[in-house]
Amino acid sequence: MSVSEKAPLRYLLRPYEVSNRPDLPVLSVYRDHGVVRKDSRTDNFNKTPEDISRYQVVRPGDLVVNKMKAWQGSLAISNHLGIVSPDYLVCSVSSLVHAQYLHFLLRSAPLVSEYVKLSKGIRPSQWRLYWEDLATIRVALPAKDEQRRIADLLDAETSRLIELSQALSQLRTMLIHRREVAVHSLVTGLDQDVGMVQSGLQWASVIPSHWRAVRLSLLAVMGSGHTPSRSHPEWWENCTIPWITTGEVSQVRDDRREVITDTRERISSIGMANSSAELHPAGTVVLCRTASAGYSAVMGVDMATSQDFVTWTCGPKLDPYYLLWCLRAMRSDLLGRLAMGSTHKTIYVPDLQMLRVPLPPIRDQRQIVEKIRENNARVDAAVDAIDRQLALLAERQQALIAVAVTGQVDVTSARGLAT
Repeated sequence: MSVSEKAPLRYLLRPYEVSNRPDLPVLSVYRDHGVVRKDSRTDNFNKTPEDISRYQVVRPGDLVVNKMKAWQGSLAISNHLGIVSPDYLVCSVSSLVHAQYLHFLLRSAPLVSEYVKLSKGIRPSQWRLYWEDLATIRVALPAKDEQRRIADLLDAETSRLIELSQALSQLRTMLIHRREVAVHSLVTGLDQDVGMVQSGLQWASVIPSHWRAVRLSLLAVMGSGHTPSRSHPEWWENCTIPWITTGEVSQVRDDRREVITDTRERISSIGMANSSAELHPAGTVVLCRTASAGYSAVMGVDMATSQDFVTWTCGPKLDPYYLLWCLRAMRSDLLGRLAMGSTHKTIYVPDLQMLRVPLPPIRDQRQIVEKIRENNARVDAAVDAIDRQLALLAERQQALIAVAVTGQVDVTSARGLAT
């Protein structure tokens, strides 16, 4: 394969001016899925006519670049007619270029590394890739027939890798669902070969006949938290008390970790004394009720929380880890039935004060927790193995694209490169 002298992208792409077409569907572009329809019509979005007037028309065969995430490879050739927000760059493609070849070329690792260098912003969340910088990138372009052969080869080979990745992803999703079902079954006693009775619980219709459904406030002391005033800098000196905020939700979002011991922020004793924040003992169960509502954990050390959380310090009849897994099992019910708000869901304290949980004997509670941990460990090991395979497939796909678009493969004889 012979590759021509490198030329700047400004000779191969032409950026469009803004064109107002509010009748068209809104599009988005993602690293893994290319250009997709975001919704059927723009009027499904909370946008003013002035907002829509700044949207750009995308035609089939156009290059669409996510300015904010180009450095992650979020750009693609569109197969759709639609519009995109000003956060995207839309370019027509020169007749010198085979569109699908350009798609692979611009998503190859060497080009993505160029976007990283050229994106502007203080930190990754603010990085933007602008046309004047993208246009300076120089690419080698073989003859158009050669481009077509390379694109055809990559279409075939990457499709096989994508199909395998999708199958693995579906298996991963199924395993995580089975993990959730198993947790729900264990904390409600559905796995037991005993007589069952109606529970009266919204999220669990029956429980074993020797269990009870009890209001949580009778089994644990409910508490909350607060944020010391930022207008008193002296309250934010010598901060030594771990302080759980919504920033800690990321630690427990996948339900693998039970205990939180480290926090991004801390508060001081004087700050706590001058606010409604409380110091809760280790073993207290904490539930986020705003923003990332529904996520829960157990405090590993004495801690305070912000007002975004509610806490329960369990009495002798309730194991904190059993309560934790009950809260995780009922998360969908908490969010679906109790959480309020369209943008940011909030679960209000009066509703949480009325929560009831299944109550087996304390020894049974601890056995249930051990069964959950054993089952989760098996599932998590399988999910981790799938994640490793997905990472290897993604690396293989990138390597395949890189060698093809840089002329390291004879496309006239190459077959089965993905294997």
